[in-house]
Amino acid sequence: MQLERRRDAREEAAVYPILPSDWGLVFLPETPLLELVGRGSAIYLGVLALLRLMPRRAGGELGRMDLIFLLLIAEAVTHGLGDYSSVGDALIVIATLMVWDYLINLLSFRVPWIERLVSSPPVEVVRNGRLLRRNMRREYLTEEELLSALRQNGLEDISRVRSARVESEGRISVVPL
Repeated sequence: MQLERRRDAREEAAVYPILPSDWGLVFLPETPLLELVGRGSAIYLGVLALLRLMPRRAGGELGRMDLIFLLLIAEAVTHGLGDYSSVGDALIVIATLMVWDYLINLLSFRVPWIERLVSSPPVEVVRNGRLLRRNMRREYLTEEELLSALRQNGLEDISRVRSARVESEGRISVVPL
């Protein structure tokens, strides 16, 4: 009985090897290079464009490009661990995402119209102690959320606020009177 279990275990080990027979195949990309770069580029730019349409506060405190970068890196790593059988495919996609993230950040720093394209301008929600409800609705900002942000900035009363704005990354900045 015990000999049969050992024999079954050896046969199973032969069917399910512990190590790959060829390590080169683990790292060698299986998908054409330009397809991987194209897919990574399309996804990065597509998600950037879609997130630009969302209200600012939906992304939390992270900048949009940072959020995209983190999400897509996580997705690429997931494929590298499971869906792709080649680590090389995942590394190419990750490198593509890193290049796009670097280029977009560099270009948005150097070229003002690209900065305007990828970042939303701040939206004023309080002016001279008065709520700008239309702008608050556009940003899905409730009065309680605004009051909470004011309290975090040491202000209890809206009448003491010269300006409060929802910044491009979703944070609320406050300028007291």
